[in-house]
Amino acid sequence: MEAGAYGAGKAGGAFDPQTFLRQPHTILRMVSWLFSIVVFGSIVNEGYVNKPNEMEEYCIYNRNQNACNYGVTVGVLAFLSCLLYLALDVYFPQISSVKDRKKAVLSDIGVSGFWAFLWFVSFCFLADQWRVSKREDNPLNEGADAARAAIAFSFFSIFTWGCLTYLAFRRLGEITFQEEYNTLFPSSPPVLP
Repeated sequence: MEAGAYGAGKAGGAFDPQTFLRQPHTILRMVSWLFSIVVFGSIVNEGYVNKPNEMEEYCIYNRNQNACNYGVTVGVLAFLSCLLYLALDVYFPQISSVKDRKKAVLSDIGVSGFWAFLWFVSFCFLADQWRVSKREDNPLNEGADAARAAIAFSFFSIFTWGCLTYLAFRRLGEITFQEEYNTLFPSSPPVLP
């Protein structure tokens, strides 16, 4: 990642997809996006089961509809959040104001930290409901792999979103440095002797 000036000095350049895709926060955001798809996809596809003699389907996590609803909701909203912040990451080099960049990074810190917390809650909730699930509620063991996958990827998402929070803090430090630099050394024409 290239260190250096933020703000007007870098704004307005052409978008380089190769550089964009190599940035750590872009890679982590895409991984988080993929993890959210796995979580909500596995719950939606195989998270509802029924006994052979029943017609109504129940959530695989201890027949607790709230567990499935929470997993799907967090997964879908994290998916949309990833898309939103990927778009912001594409637009970020075009933002010329240091203050606007700082606002974007502060929102990234808040949102990433919030999602790390929500994924922690999701992992704990799904794992606990899976732990107390009764064997007789799912005698054919249908969807067990999908349920474990949702739990595992909820756990992995805690770390990807936590790393995104850390990278946003680092980016904030770089922007704050640039803001201080601009305050101390305002742009003025060089004085020639």
